[in-house]
Amino acid sequence: MRLRIIATGGTFDKHYDPLAGTLVFSDSVLPAALERARLVDPPAFEPLMAIDSLDMQDSHRQQVLQACRHSPESQIVIIHGTDTVSETAAVLGNAGLGKTIVLTGAMLPYRVADSDALFNLGFAFAAAQLAAPGVWVAMNGRLFSWDDVRKNREAGIFENAR
Repeated sequence: MRLRIIATGGTFDKHYDPLAGTLVFSDSVLPAALERARLVDPPAFEPLMAIDSLDMQDSHRQQVLQACRHSPESQIVIIHGTDTVSETAAVLGNAGLGKTIVLTGAMLPYRVADSDALFNLGFAFAAAQLAAPGVWVAMNGRLFSWDDVRKNREAGIFENAR
């Protein structure tokens, strides 16, 4: 069973630029993360874009939707920024693609000590293989339906929206 991973950017894939003192995008960390995860069946990897989710527009969400629609795999993990992951999940959920799509991200970049990125990636891969077809958000060891999730910025976690 082969999965597809679609990278859109977000904190997960950011690097620290010591000269500018900011987090930036350069080469994706996903190939290294997938190698580190020691997956028996490596997924197909599609680096779709590298943007902060706060910069994501409707046109970007349509690109994500099209990538999912055209994916030959029916199990998809999307790396996404946490700030607007629920908006992208809603676009995908409303499309009713009949695939198992799991969006995940990280509160700290993969390359930062104590990052939640690798755990969230592994959890999302498990969810994509075990969850029913639909759109899900996998964060903090919990799996949320696309229409019942929100980021609690004060607590730094994801929780049910209702």
